[in-house]
Amino acid sequence: MKDKKLKKVDLIFENVECNAYEVLENTLKRDPDEIILDIIDSGLKGRGGAGFPTGLKWKFTKNEDSAVKYVICNADEGEPGTFKDREILSRVPLKIFVGMAICGYAIGAKEGFLYLRGEYNFLLKELNVILNDFNARIKSMGFDFTVSIKSGSGAYICGEESALFESMEGKRGEPRNKPPYPTVSGYNGKPTVINNVETLCHVTMISRLGAKQFKDMGTTDSRGSKVFSVSGDTPIAGIYELELGMTVQEFVDEFGDGDTKSVQVGGASGHCVPRKNFKDTIIGFEGIPTGGSMMLFNSSRSMYNVLHDYLEFFAEESCGQCTPCRVGCQQLLKGVEAVKRKERPPQYLDDLKKLAGTMKLASKCGLGQSVANPFISIVDNFREEMIY
Repeated sequence: MKDKKLKKVDLIFENVECNAYEVLENTLKRDPDEIILDIIDSGLKGRGGAGFPTGLKWKFTKNEDSAVKYVICNADEGEPGTFKDREILSRVPLKIFVGMAICGYAIGAKEGFLYLRGEYNFLLKELNVILNDFNARIKSMGFDFTVSIKSGSGAYICGEESALFESMEGKRGEPRNKPPYPTVSGYNGKPTVINNVETLCHVTMISRLGAKQFKDMGTTDSRGSKVFSVSGDTPIAGIYELELGMTVQEFVDEFGDGDTKSVQVGGASGHCVPRKNFKDTIIGFEGIPTGGSMMLFNSSRSMYNVLHDYLEFFAEESCGQCTPCRVGCQQLLKGVEAVKRKERPPQYLDDLKKLAGTMKLASKCGLGQSVANPFISIVDNFREEMIY
């Protein structure tokens, strides 16, 4: 990176040996409240995109008066452009399981589940071999906690935490009304911590290295590092772990092909940043947060086609439960097609932007709420490509 303060790091896929079992054994000797305070002090926020403080989520769940609590790893990586969790699951799954066990010990849970994306079932055989050994090892440590795997069926909506719970319970994957939140009533109506794959890996590394080393990376609002899935018009597509807080310009200087006109930060449901805003846009919680997907587009790309593909995806994946999302996704898709065919005037795009804004306010879950992000950012910055 050109800015030496924002460098490539290697915590998740580190070259230095990390004995995850040793990390767990040492952590189990500590007081649960101290562990939670460490996670809070580290500044770790959820790496799935929403960015809720991990330690607070654990604290709220621990404080619930319930004999049964759960830890769930959300491995339903369905966001277009995101493929970093697949790599983590393939290369360092033990760090995930240890992170789950640390969470279970801290909040008082005896059972954990890894909810695996249906398309990742090819990983099941190897994961179960590692998991069988893991469950035996933690039992030998005197810790009453087990982890098992539940497989999804390929529905994007089940990446939403409450729809994931419904799926785990054998129901149709549909989001629940909130409140209550998972920390109060999650899986089977019990207090539940649900964290992303990468978040739990960071828990293991924070337990190994200490909160300060993690906190010293990134910025005041965006502590630590982040694993990015880099794709699109780039000569070096792949998985990279970088400190949070870089500008889009710094990112493009490293990964662009010299002709980058936009970067889709956060996958299909994220924001499209045009070249004119590269220098002023921060990748982090003080700017544009991301679950990990970074898609670069150069001048050979039609942003109309990009948006059209996103809208087709959302219309297909909407669970149909709420009208703003079910109907809104379809109407946005039909609307941009009508403008492109000259069946509607260019000004109709402004009406569609209002619809997208309404979806953001009125949709029941993050799917419908997030459609406005790519729609408004692409229409505002590439309007001429929507028309001509």
